[in-house]
Amino acid sequence: METNSLLLILILISSLIPGILILLLDEAQAFQRNFLNLFGAVAKVALVGWVFVGYMQGETYAFIYGLAPDLTFALKADKMGLLFAALSSVLWLVTTLYAIGYLKGGKHQRRFFAFFSLCVTSSTGIALSGNVVTFFVFYEFLTLSTYPLVVHRGDDKAVEAGRTYLWYTIGGGTVLFLGVVALFVLAGPIYFGQTEIIASLVSENTLQLTLIFFLMLSGLAVKAAIFPLHGWLPISMVAPAPVSALLHAVAVVKAGAFGIARLVYDVYGIPTSEELNLLTPLAIFAGFTIIYGSVKAFYQDDFKKLLAYSTVSQLSYIALGVAITGVLSATGAVVHLVHQGIMKITMFFAAGNVAETYGFYRISQLNGIGRKMPLTMGAFTIAAFGMIGLPPIAGFVSKWYLGLGAVEAGSYWVVLVLLASSALNAAYFLPIVYRAWFCEPDQKEVLPKYRGPFEAKALLLIPVVLTGLFSLAAGLFAGSNYSPLAIAREIAEKLYPNLP
Repeated sequence: METNSLLLILILISSLIPGILILLLDEAQAFQRNFLNLFGAVAKVALVGWVFVGYMQGETYAFIYGLAPDLTFALKADKMGLLFAALSSVLWLVTTLYAIGYLKGGKHQRRFFAFFSLCVTSSTGIALSGNVVTFFVFYEFLTLSTYPLVVHRGDDKAVEAGRTYLWYTIGGGTVLFLGVVALFVLAGPIYFGQTEIIASLVSENTLQLTLIFFLMLSGLAVKAAIFPLHGWLPISMVAPAPVSALLHAVAVVKAGAFGIARLVYDVYGIPTSEELNLLTPLAIFAGFTIIYGSVKAFYQDDFKKLLAYSTVSQLSYIALGVAITGVLSATGAVVHLVHQGIMKITMFFAAGNVAETYGFYRISQLNGIGRKMPLTMGAFTIAAFGMIGLPPIAGFVSKWYLGLGAVEAGSYWVVLVLLASSALNAAYFLPIVYRAWFCEPDQKEVLPKYRGPFEAKALLLIPVVLTGLFSLAAGLFAGSNYSPLAIAREIAEKLYPNLP
């Protein structure tokens, strides 16, 4: 096995082995559990960074193991996969710190952190998958590893949410499996980037390829929370804040959006997708979901449910950018994989801090909370402005490129969708910001559960400040040669080599 191949395996086992070892510990062995989690998280960041630097310098990273004739387990590093792997690994490290602080003194931490590690193993496996079959294996492993996190609290609401989550995700996985099998039968083993294989089959298999595309798209759309397959996401908000943050920023929903990008860009290819008229339905459903999610968020008083419906809306920016052809729209779609993640995880950290410190779960309870928790709500405000699309925050960059891409492609209705979405984002985020900073508390004074030198536990405060700063820095330094935007632009230019 080559060293380059070994590095991809090490990225996976850096979280897989800690997860397995944690299951072998006793519940009371908190130090050992936390050490394994943090060691694995730091190791994963370092390994992904090592591979990323090597890849940018021209190194090739691949691992292929034959399971049967024409059936292989394949890992491969490419720029889009590494971008997703970097997002997963960095945010896992930050979320691990947050989860240790959030769950301190709670029950079933051994089980939680074990499956927490397995969940990130799945996410990085999805990012580094080299072919369709390997992607599917990790995609389904993600469903199984996140279920115990969704039902962690163990009460009736959590169990019911978990049941709904399984109905949606296993159903979506079954549909995706049918598409993967049909594609394998028709085209043989498909490695990402081999779009010429599908292109060569179009003339004689137009109907079959169209049906397979929409089967696979439907399976991916469940985790991507595209209407009408989004219902599991708001319900799963009964999970603890670290789980919500992970689901919305790194793991499940981002895996679905990433899968849609892989399907269009690296399985069918853009020319074939256009030739078969596959992208227009995706654009329509994504555009509708953007508006639908924003309207639903507007009517929520539950803090985490509002954020959940906001995720439903924001994720479809990625699908919409994939469906609108051109360098600029592809740049906006790929960079939003990162930007949405860092902004949304900031928001869920903030909601968790408020709930854990003051016991506030509803927006109507947040009057004056900014003066009590200035760092937490300062980070939330940055992320909220980014979601609205105000410069110079990360969300502005994504929307700017998506809007320019829509104009470039002549899809002016997309510009209207983006403007309407930004207006709706402002309509439900600005009242929260106003309440937090400018309203007097209108309820009986509530004493914080935490009494210490800071506004919240240090392990809850540090992550939200970091990700808030990430959200700002991604916008301020978007012009850097090593920013997520620069990498997304390089990916897009490779997808559309003949366009300026």
